[in-house]
Amino acid sequence: MKDAVILEAVRTPYAKRGGAYRETRPDALLAFALGGLLGRAGLDPAKVEDVVTGAVTQAGEQGANVGRLAVLLAGLPVEVPAVSLNRMCGSGQQAIHFASQGIDAGDQTYAIGCGVESMSRVPMFSDIGGGFERLNPDLLAKVDLIHQGESAERIAQRWGLSRADLDAFAAESHRRAAASRAQHAELLPAPGLDAQGQLLTLEADEGVRAQLDPAKMAGLKPAFREDGVVTAANASQISDGAAAVLVGDREAALADGLRPRARFRARVAVGDDPTLQLMGVIPATRKALAKAGLTLGDLDWIEVNEAFASVVLAWAKELGADLNRVNPWGGAIAHGHPLGASGAGLTAKMLAGLEATGGTLGLQTMCIGHGMATATIIERV
Repeated sequence: MKDAVILEAVRTPYAKRGGAYRETRPDALLAFALGGLLGRAGLDPAKVEDVVTGAVTQAGEQGANVGRLAVLLAGLPVEVPAVSLNRMCGSGQQAIHFASQGIDAGDQTYAIGCGVESMSRVPMFSDIGGGFERLNPDLLAKVDLIHQGESAERIAQRWGLSRADLDAFAAESHRRAAASRAQHAELLPAPGLDAQGQLLTLEADEGVRAQLDPAKMAGLKPAFREDGVVTAANASQISDGAAAVLVGDREAALADGLRPRARFRARVAVGDDPTLQLMGVIPATRKALAKAGLTLGDLDWIEVNEAFASVVLAWAKELGADLNRVNPWGGAIAHGHPLGASGAGLTAKMLAGLEATGGTLGLQTMCIGHGMATATIIERV
């Protein structure tokens, strides 16, 4: 077997829905990320043998194999192929898994795992033309598929999490994101528009709030239940963004003068309860740790995607995790969650965080709709 390593990892700053990227097509946003990735790495684009792309809502401008369209827009050689996949919120992370597994198998020498989502231009559920009522009635009779927001409420109830707990976690996510703003080496400043339609360069995540009004946060109405605890403030932001990770065979990369930055210790995907649906992060974490022969205490950096505050807090409660090592630079509640891009973006952020702090081992796990989760453990080299 070959030895797959991460050579470069970038993400665009994330923009709010209707924000800086509102006039940027998703294929163009991903093309920008791909060009920036290869430019930073210094790799001849002709050496890339596949581009595996995560995109959740594959319709309209995000359809027709958006990965291949972005490859062509970015000016990569026509010989570079691409494929687009949908493992929902874990799509970008799964793209990295597939790309690195291709390297380990010896099928490729260099590949890119990436992701994109323009939630401004391609709204959620537009791929199925509506909500859950569009799904197979036989499936709906067999499985209680509910909105993720209701799942988040059930998680809060089951793990005894209050509205105050969730709001405090959300406020801390923004505080950490704002405090770390100057440290994000993974960010690739990207062109966009300001509120007046003038060109700008977005250099930081648009949704991060340096100052929060606790009274305003406490006054928000619950989003999914009249007496619920989940609000717009303690859930992930709807966002636009792209991210890309270059992986390659270690020996070949060294021969080409490239610097390996991390290797893979574990890559897993799991299925879980499709109704509670967001707590697959618990078995995914346990499985990844077992594969790597590690414990939570061995990890220097942990990314648990902040789809909802209740998911991260329940995960931490169940596993006895130290929250000081979880999402040290904030998470999706603050910086946003462009669905297909988030998995690759969190990998890029985690690698930058490990390098900034001198850490060695990092875990990334993401909850996924319909009851799944992905997890990755990387080790800096």
